[in-house]
Amino acid sequence: MSESGPPTKKRRRKRGLLGRLVRVMLVVVAGLAAIPIVLTPVYLVVDPVSVPMALRMLGGQQVVREWRPIGQISDRLKAAVILSEDGQFCRHLGVDLRALKDEAELMLAGKPFRGASTLTMQVARNLFLGTGASIVRKALEVPLAFYVDLVLPKQRIMEIYLNIAEWGPDGQFGIEAGAQAAFGTDADALSWERASLLAVTLPNPIVRRPARPTSGLRRVAAIVEQRAKQYGERADCVGENGRLALQ
Repeated sequence: MSESGPPTKKRRRKRGLLGRLVRVMLVVVAGLAAIPIVLTPVYLVVDPVSVPMALRMLGGQQVVREWRPIGQISDRLKAAVILSEDGQFCRHLGVDLRALKDEAELMLAGKPFRGASTLTMQVARNLFLGTGASIVRKALEVPLAFYVDLVLPKQRIMEIYLNIAEWGPDGQFGIEAGAQAAFGTDADALSWERASLLAVTLPNPIVRRPARPTSGLRRVAAIVEQRAKQYGERADCVGENGRLALQ
């Protein structure tokens, strides 16, 4: 015989507990969502620390980073990074929708894909999400990147990127630490060869060593150098007065 009539006290307590749990979860989600909404405008004037940097610090590991304003970073390096990592950086609104669509089709077809991460998406990920790869993280990157691009100018996004990217195997973050570790030189004094080698180190700075490049790494760097020389104007949005000095 089935139960009928008003709920028992036990069932009312369970429903009340479930309701409180749902409210707590909603508050937590809202709080997490508010972090990038609040912090992104702050980063117009405050130089941020990335999640990977913070995790290394909390773990007692070495972090080497000296912030360099974008005007004190080699224009050759800026062009090489953009032409290597995100050739449409100056044109898109934080997300390269065409590249993202192509990557989604590859993923759904079970074929290898790279992820279509723009520089802005990488900034959003490193500032707010961390480095663990997952579909959920990728889905969160997209709206965050649109928001970052809306709030921050391209020059500031690039400045943050170049100062929080991991550039070495021993906790070197930012281009100044990367250039000093690899070549013992400042970030504003890079030849085309060194700028290109540093740019192609970015996908895997733990393994790739610009100071001791393999023949394969040299080959890729040479391609990036040629591309940056030929199409450097595509990176002009991060240059002083809207132009890079690439001589």
